[in-house]
Parts: sequence; C-alpha cells; structure tokens
Amino acid sequence: MEDYIVIEKLTKQYGDVTAVKGLDLSVRAGEIFGFLGPNGAGKTTTIRMMTTLTKPTSGSVRIGGLDTVRDAEGMKSLIGVVQQHNSLDRDLTVRENMVFHARLRHIGRPERDKRIDELIGYVGLEDHVDKMVDSLSGGMKKRAAVVCALIHRPKVLFLDEPTVGLDAQSRRRLWDLVRRLNLDGTTVFLTTHYIEEAEALCHRVGIMDHGRLIALGTPMELRQKLGMATVELLGENKETNYHYFADRAGATSYVQELSDEEKTIIIRDSNLEDVFVELTGQKVGDA
Repeated sequence: MEDYIVIEKLTKQYGDVTAVKGLDLSVRAGEIFGFLGPNGAGKTTTIRMMTTLTKPTSGSVRIGGLDTVRDAEGMKSLIGVVQQHNSLDRDLTVRENMVFHARLRHIGRPERDKRIDELIGYVGLEDHVDKMVDSLSGGMKKRAAVVCALIHRPKVLFLDEPTVGLDAQSRRRLWDLVRRLNLDGTTVFLTTHYIEEAEALCHRVGIMDHGRLIALGTPMELRQKLGMATVELLGENKETNYHYFADRAGATSYVQELSDEEKTIIIRDSNLEDVFVELTGQKVGDA
C-alpha cells in the first residue's frame, strides 16, 4: 500500500511550549491507523494541523499529495472529520444536517439527495433520518455525525475519540461501521483512549508522548517488543508489579522460582495497554 498521509518534521510551538516536536509519520492508503497517547501528548494539536485547523510552526503534512497549508482548500475535499463532541445542529433533523453539510461542500441537489439516501441506508438510520438530532441516542448521534462527514466521499476519515460516552453495544456497532467503511476503501485515522478499541480496529498504532512519536507498529509487533506474556505480582507495598516475558513458558519458569510468600500471581497475555503504560509511565487518559 502506498503512503496517503505523509508528515515530515512537523512542529508546533505555543510561546515557550513545543506541543509537537519534529514529528515524522506516514499512514498508508486503506489502513485504519490508531493514534494514542496520554492527555497533553500532542495528539490533538497534530490532528488540528492535519485537518487545517492549525498551521504548523514548521514541517509539513501532505494528504493525497496535497499540502495542508499551501493546498488547504483542495485538500479539504479529501478528508472528513468526526469530532469527539457532537458538532451537529441539535435543532435540525438528521436529514437537515446532512443537507447543510452537502451545501457547505457545494454538492448540487440531485447528487445531494442521492448521496443522503445512500448513506442513511449504509449506517441504518432509515427510521431516524427525519428525527431531531437532540432526540437521538448517543450511538445514533455518532452515526449521524459520521454520515455528515462522509457526504462528500472523503478518502480519509478522522475519528476523534468516536466512542466516548457510548454503551458497549453502541460502541461495537460503531466498530462494525468503521470496519465496513475501511473495507469499502476509506482510510481511517483514529484517536482513542480505549486500548481495546485500538487493538480491535487498527492495522497499525502510533504512540505519542511529550510531543514525540515513541512507538509505531502493529499491535502484535508492539506486544512482541515488550513480551507476549505478563506476570502480575502483588508487591510488599500492596501495588501490582508487572513483569514481561517472550512467552508463557518464560513467565511460568519465573513464577516457579518465586518464594511461597508471594501468593497473588496472575499469568496472562500481554496487551497494548501494557505497552502504553510501560512506554509512557501513565495509564490511558492520564494527564
């Protein structure tokens, strides 16, 4: 797959604070890319630069070969953005919101009406399209936000914390929608604080910390670097200590050598959250 998003030496300064420090990153066409990091790591600033909301201090972002600063207007036709907080007009119906977004994109009425019908069926909003946005459930509101972002057929969809506040069933339905969009050719750039979401959806993951990219790879590659097996051991300070091993055989050998006094022991597969905590020293969502 070719690189569709290319970020080179991207830097953003706010006074004496450098929020993003010389970021180099590429995202391949047709992949779901997960962007993780503690609060304040520089994720939001990076996405704002990628979506033309903020100009970089230096460096560049190219999407589909277009520079986000020099070719901003043309590049906007390539991207759709679903923000964490609901950006739809609550006093309009789903259909009216879609019409509004289509007009912003200068889509003529025949194409607009056809596209609205296609998208409503695609995400299963047929019974809700003429309801006021404010009357919808959280999951339905998120689906409505997605169809508005897709009205102009973008090549890349940015999803910022898409399942925050959703119940487990709504979250999984949105995961299914993201997978379907991706299978139909949409490149997805996803930020999330739910590690299981990144593991379930993303082909590759990048982890940011203090403005720098500190890890990049598939969830499996990142786990292998840390160790595929984890031993959780309750220490004398009543805090859990974590030890990582290449496989369960190594973890089991370690446990067998422990003294009988160390009784609270769990052996399990490692996961992406282990990688995140070990690299950043913080739990997901920590400031």
